[in-house]
Parts: sequence; structure tokens; C-alpha cells
Amino acid sequence: MHRSNRLGRFSLVSLAAIILAACAGQKEPAEKLIAEIQATVTAASPEAAKYIPDQLAGVQTQLSALKASFDKQDYPAVVSGAPAVLGAAQSLATDAASKKDEVLKALNDKWTALAGSEPGYLTALQNRIDFLAKKANKKAAAGIDVEGAKSALSDAMATWSKAQAAFATGNMDEAVSTAQNVKSKVEAVASSLKLDLSAPPAKS
Repeated sequence: MHRSNRLGRFSLVSLAAIILAACAGQKEPAEKLIAEIQATVTAASPEAAKYIPDQLAGVQTQLSALKASFDKQDYPAVVSGAPAVLGAAQSLATDAASKKDEVLKALNDKWTALAGSEPGYLTALQNRIDFLAKKANKKAAAGIDVEGAKSALSDAMATWSKAQAAFATGNMDEAVSTAQNVKSKVEAVASSLKLDLSAPPAKS
């Protein structure tokens, strides 16, 4: 009986040693997997942070969990869980690229619409100001701050030039936001001139 107990204890110790050895044997693969995931996430982060921030955050959370398991020396958990996280990390680049294309297309559509309307509106405003500035049209200009409108229009034109410059350098975010600012300025000037931009311009 005494010999049996000793053998039992020896068996348990041997089993524990085997398990520890097996775990230790998985340390290097676990370490390599974490490093690969980290490198993949780092490479994709700039675009992913801009276009799919929530998805990036999710992968970073999963990576943190793997690192926590590694720190606890639970290498089997890392090895078993890493493939799914690696797959999610590898999807970041393609998903961010897809979202970027979608965003750029939307921005391009907005720019195309604004570029097709604002220059014409700026011309219409200039024509209206020129019309009201003539002495013969003094009655039509009554109650209108023509000089103020002229200054506001000059500001709108300068802003439109900035929008065009941004577009020329490929900065679509700035080009569209600046063009939308022009649209607001144009509407304000038109209102001050009592001009309906949807109507045919007055002849000078």
C-alpha cells in the first residue's frame, strides 16, 4: 500500500511535469503568433483608425486578451485563440481600403455637385451686384447693402479658390468642407441681395 501511494504521487508529479513541458513547448509559437498579430495591426492602424475605428478597437481588445493569457503563461490559450484574432487583424487592411473607397466616392460625388453649381452662383451674384451698382438701378438697390454684399462675395470667391486648391492636391475632405462653406456664404450673399438663385439672372 505504501509503495502504491509512492507510485501514485510519482505519477502525479510526472503528469504535472509533462503538462508543464507541453505548455513550455507552446511558448515560442504563442510568442510568434502575438508578434505576427501585433505587426499586422500596426501596419493597418493608420487607415483603420481613420475609416474603421470600431473594428480596429475590437481587434486591439482581442490582442490585449491574448497578451494577458501569455503573461499568465497560458500558452495553449494563446495558440488556440490566435488564429481567429490574426484573421480579424488581416481583415483590417482590406476593410479599411474598402471603406476608404466608399468615403472617397461620396466625397467625390459631393465635390462634383458643388463644383457644378457654386461657380455659376458666384457669377450670378457678381452680375447682380454689378446690376445694382449702376445708377440707373438705384431704385432696385434700395435697402440693399451693395458694398457689404460685394465684400462678402469677394470672401466667398477667395474661399472657393481654397477649395479648388485643396481639390488639386487631392485633399478631398478639405475640398468638400471648404466648398460647403462657400455654399453657405453664397446663400447668405444671395439673401442679402434678395436674389433667388433658382431664378434666371437679371439682365444688366
